[in-house]
Amino acid sequence: MAPTGRTALLAALGSLPVGIWDPSWTGILAVNAPLAVACACDFAFAAPVRRLGLARSGDTSVRLGEAADVTLTVTNPSRRLLRARLRDAWPPSSWQPGTEVAASRHLLTVPAGERRRATTRLRPTRRGDRQADRVTIRSYGPLGLFSRQGSHRVPWTVRVLPPFTSRKHLPSKLARLRELDGRTSVLTRGEGTEFDSLREYVPGDDTRSIDWRATARQSTVAVRTWRPERDRHILLVLDTGRTSAGRVGDAPRLDASMDAALLLAALAARAGDRVDLLAYDRRVRALVQGRTARDVLPSMVNAMATLEPELVELDARGLTATALRTAPRRSLIVLLTSLDTAPVEEGLLPVLSQLTQRHTILLASVADPYVARMASARGNTEAVYEAAAAAQAQSERHRTAEQLRRHGVTVVDETPDELAPALADAYLALKAAGRL
Repeated sequence: MAPTGRTALLAALGSLPVGIWDPSWTGILAVNAPLAVACACDFAFAAPVRRLGLARSGDTSVRLGEAADVTLTVTNPSRRLLRARLRDAWPPSSWQPGTEVAASRHLLTVPAGERRRATTRLRPTRRGDRQADRVTIRSYGPLGLFSRQGSHRVPWTVRVLPPFTSRKHLPSKLARLRELDGRTSVLTRGEGTEFDSLREYVPGDDTRSIDWRATARQSTVAVRTWRPERDRHILLVLDTGRTSAGRVGDAPRLDASMDAALLLAALAARAGDRVDLLAYDRRVRALVQGRTARDVLPSMVNAMATLEPELVELDARGLTATALRTAPRRSLIVLLTSLDTAPVEEGLLPVLSQLTQRHTILLASVADPYVARMASARGNTEAVYEAAAAAQAQSERHRTAEQLRRHGVTVVDETPDELAPALADAYLALKAAGRL
């Protein structure tokens, strides 16, 4: 229980004339005694807080950057009218900075034996699970002089999912995939292509695709058409070690890697391939395996929601062993990791042959656009030194990428905005060449 600001104001206004005309304890008592009685009556008529019934409903998941509404139902079982201020507390990252007070506080009037709803709109700024904290209710009497206050725990969790901003590229990549499925004379027959159908020969077709047996049974020359193989296995491996914690722009590298992985998973699922996900640093952080084409993307989004970079060095040997167990047959393994020289040369390169002997490897890395801007900066001495440092960093990344290519690894090194479409293009190129 606590007095309100109105009580303090009335006490100050009543004490002012007493202090001027009759400054004595009797005068002060004459003013404050009736006020104290009024406060006691006000407190008695305030609805009790401990007996209130509270329940939650609403959204349980939301994409990062979007809004989620969580409704709190307040039931007043007492015989008194509830006049209350309510604070629905959530972690600070549940709102945009500066909007917490307006979003989390509500005014409620609940008649006796009835219920009312208050909706809290969350707009989280980080991925992961956001769990509701206490609900604090302050109940006022009819005069607004005194209040009862109490807190209730009403559990609720809202899972903040990755935003998947790269989904805007999906229509164009699907159009490219349909083009691959329908290509005829310009599609090169490779080891990993599947027979699709027969059609009539047109000038420009590869003569090696002529089906002589079918031609002998009809009056026109028939050629075989080929399509990219389906039902191939793709393992997406997210490096959640310390290098994934480095921030590029406003987000860590891990977020850009996840966005690229989601676009590739959506594209591969539409192409008829099987997609699994492994997140690893020194142990398995997430594993999505054996999902159908319809369920794989929701499962991956849900698994990625709680992933955070760990400030530990990636265990490349453990990652290799886990990847080989997860993909026992020939697969496309997509490593979303760093191209920094030391982690690659000391960790990945010594064990890379174990992967390349059995699988096709595609490595995708997030490049920092600020380094490119530094490399082109001129104008003063400081800018020239920054340009030299940036050029050296770029040279080291190119040298590391070339080392990986000599081991048969396809390397994609792009900025966060370009990584997802570039990775999808690399997958389509491998599919068109029959290397999956």
